[in-house]
Amino acid sequence: MKKVTVQDIPASIGQEVGCSGWRMVTQAMIDQFADATDDHQFIHVDKERAAQTPFGTTIAHGFLTLSLLSTLAYEALPELEGQTLGINYGFDKVRFMAPVKSGQKVRARFVLSEAEIRPSGRIVFHYAVTLEIENSKKPALTADWITIAMTAPAV
Repeated sequence: MKKVTVQDIPASIGQEVGCSGWRMVTQAMIDQFADATDDHQFIHVDKERAAQTPFGTTIAHGFLTLSLLSTLAYEALPELEGQTLGINYGFDKVRFMAPVKSGQKVRARFVLSEAEIRPSGRIVFHYAVTLEIENSKKPALTADWITIAMTAPAV
């Protein structure tokens, strides 16, 4: 995994800084997410009924696809030298663009749209994220994601 320094960050603004590998979204994942969130809507868990919808099969919950961003970010984003902690700060915008069918693969692309380096050692990152679906022109989702990295205070 590539490492970057705080000094490298400004040059990365506006650039794609990471792309994950493809990850299969399985029916088992969808079922486990349904159990964890108590969202058992038939389009997610009932193959026979879901087959009668325009989707033709079960689809992942939008929030399941969104939740995959954390693990895909660990895989795709470079490690920041001196980082002691990373925090998910939230989203300014999320749009679910296309359903992810059970058995499809997704990957995430991260563009660093903004970074605020604070003297406290906190760095606030803003990423424009696209969760692509393999062999699909339309992404599963787009999001403006904010994270915070903790490093040693500037002296």
